[in-house]
Amino acid sequence: MNIYDIARLAGVSIATVSRVVNDSPRVSEKTKQKVLAVMKENDYTPNVFARGLGLDSMQSIGIVCPDVSDVYMAGAVAFLEHRLRGYGYDCILYCSGYQQEKKERALELIQKKRIDALVLVGSTYAGRGGDDDSTGYIREAAENIPVFLINGKVTGKNIYSAYSTDSDSSYDVVSKMIESGRRRILFLTDSGSYSANQKLEGYEKALREHGLPVLGELKLRTRNEVHYVRDILLSRRALVFDSVFATDDGLAVGAVKYAHARGLKIPQELCIVGYNNSVYSICCEPELTTIDNTSEKLCNITVDNLMKVLKGEAVPEEVPVQCVLVKRCTTDF
Repeated sequence: MNIYDIARLAGVSIATVSRVVNDSPRVSEKTKQKVLAVMKENDYTPNVFARGLGLDSMQSIGIVCPDVSDVYMAGAVAFLEHRLRGYGYDCILYCSGYQQEKKERALELIQKKRIDALVLVGSTYAGRGGDDDSTGYIREAAENIPVFLINGKVTGKNIYSAYSTDSDSSYDVVSKMIESGRRRILFLTDSGSYSANQKLEGYEKALREHGLPVLGELKLRTRNEVHYVRDILLSRRALVFDSVFATDDGLAVGAVKYAHARGLKIPQELCIVGYNNSVYSICCEPELTTIDNTSEKLCNITVDNLMKVLKGEAVPEEVPVQCVLVKRCTTDF
């Protein structure tokens, strides 16, 4: 039982519950007694978060991402901070890394900063999705504060997820590749995150539904470094592929570099699609066809819903957002 439950049961906002906890004169006696009755009935003991909200003394949002040097993460964090400051909230940023223990530790530490809500940026926090056991620490955090995930999905009370429809988008673009005559499509990824697995699901579904085999040799996981990707592909001379579907633009640019090194014509001899519509996609030659996962839209939805939750309003627990294919010069479909 937490402040959000009390607010829901009493039919008031969390701010009203907090004012009752702090004996604020801004609450009518009738409302005060109603809230106190619900608290007594449910044996609720206020914590520091409830008191802080009532006094408007925190006005802080915690943001956790695995690595702020990542282009996607950096853009999302910058956008979140800008919008939250517009509402008068400060942001506290923690970079957790990708290891499970470090992610759990980051959430433990940032909650000690007396934040109003927590935003997790990146699909790494979603584990394998849904109610995966590796996300239990997120559900524990949500017992005290509302938790919002960007581009990941975790089920649980007081947890809100906004995510791209990566599986559908991947299926659509791989289907277009196949329908344009491609038969050996290399799936290039750098992680086993929830988002990457959704993209893999769409890739494999497209192959199966078009009567093509799903081959392990055409699924390659590697570091997301442009020259490293180029060199890995160059070293695998026995690997034959006529197109590349990459889960990140950096990986796709590595494939473009590979094509240049081999003297392959793009897109005639090698069709390439990236992901995220990042600055990488327009900094290579030819410019990269990519899937825009609408990160700015995900951030906007998250901030809008976060503000509503802090006011005690109801919002959907999950918001799927459709991606957009941005066609440039590395495809011929």
